Amino acid sequence: MFGRRRVVLPDPGLPGTRRILLATEGRAISKEAIAKAAELAKPIGASVHVLAIARIHGVGFALPAPGLYPNKKELRERRETIEHAIKTLKGRGVEADGHLLGTRKATKRIVREAERLGCDAIVMGADAPRNRLLADLMWSQEPYRVERRASVPVHLVVER
Repeated sequence: MFGRRRVVLPDPGLPGTRRILLATEGRAISKEAIAKAAELAKPIGASVHVLAIARIHGVGFALPAPGLYPNKKELRERRETIEHAIKTLKGRGVEADGHLLGTRKATKRIVREAERLGCDAIVMGADAPRNRLLADLMWSQEPYRVERRASVPVHLVVER
């Protein structure tokens, strides 16, 4: 999707493997969210998979437009977010890996990746909750949409 580089997605692992998904819809992953993922993973011996979403902003005239895809700076920032989270988790003694996805529908992809990887829980950073009628129009409320749609427990770490 982003250039001609082949993307190899992580192996979902063996049945019975425990895994926590640490996801972001585009914001930086906070220290508190990383700590929460490590706190959930350590007692059960789970690994943490870090997922970052690079938002595709839509299409123009029903055709993909290059200006609507994430640019190199946005992709680099998401990769650095993933690398920082993995490094911090490994420093806490938790096995971690991660990948980057481009999508227009972050909620759907986060929930689908959690199911595909067989995750036991999802951890996300979040803003304070807003009025639900207006919140569905705001990207900052994406974690709450994930919480409503996911079939596994979602732990939202409200950022200051």
